[in-house]
Amino acid sequence: QLQTICVCVCVCVCVMLSLLFLFWVIYIIVALHVLCYFDEEQGYDLDLFCIPKHYASDLERVYIPHGLILDRTERLARQIMKEMGGHHIVALCVLKGGYKFFADLLDYIKALNRNSDRSIPLTVDFIRLKSYCNDQSTGEIKVIGGDDLCTLTGKNVLVVEDIIDTGKTMKTLLDLLKQYNPKMVKVASLLVKRTPKSVGYRPDFVGFEVPDKFVVGYALDYNEYFRDLNHICVISETGKEKYKAGEETGVPL
Repeated sequence: QLQTICVCVCVCVCVMLSLLFLFWVIYIIVALHVLCYFDEEQGYDLDLFCIPKHYASDLERVYIPHGLILDRTERLARQIMKEMGGHHIVALCVLKGGYKFFADLLDYIKALNRNSDRSIPLTVDFIRLKSYCNDQSTGEIKVIGGDDLCTLTGKNVLVVEDIIDTGKTMKTLLDLLKQYNPKMVKVASLLVKRTPKSVGYRPDFVGFEVPDKFVVGYALDYNEYFRDLNHICVISETGKEKYKAGEETGVPL
């Protein structure tokens, strides 16, 4: 009888956990307007897309096609203008991985602003954060660049990032930006990674939520390679080994 009770309790716990996960997924998709890629999502065969020949053996699959990225980016631009379009916006691009998303997002935002009855000033600045070697975060975050962040004072600041992994890097940047007393700071990230290493930070605008896989392309790199891919792809173990950086030199071995 005790064994039966234990089995029933285990079943109930499993059902409750499954329901909690389902509610969490629904909340992410509906409330936060995020397009979710589940863990079992395999992506698409490379042969279905135009992939540079020099990367053919370095990739496993196409994960997010370029067309889908652009369509999702246009939708994010509408959300951003709805929430931030009432005051001067300073768009702060996090280099290098964010430059493609930044350029496409700004094109959509400028089009919306240009055709609006109430257009606003839109200026840009650039900053670089360094926290990766190979496919692992080093834990050491370096902030580089930013011509004159004093110009952020009193402005609506839109930080544009390629991917949020643990969230530590972005929290470091936000702490820095607060010192300049902006009117508002919001973060747009093309990708947010589901990882147990996350500190719980979530950006205000998210393109896609993805599993804990190392992805490249659309300016996301692996030791400076793969930025020239249009699609977001999953790198293969062959690719990781081929472009692995030496700890001392920081260049492929």
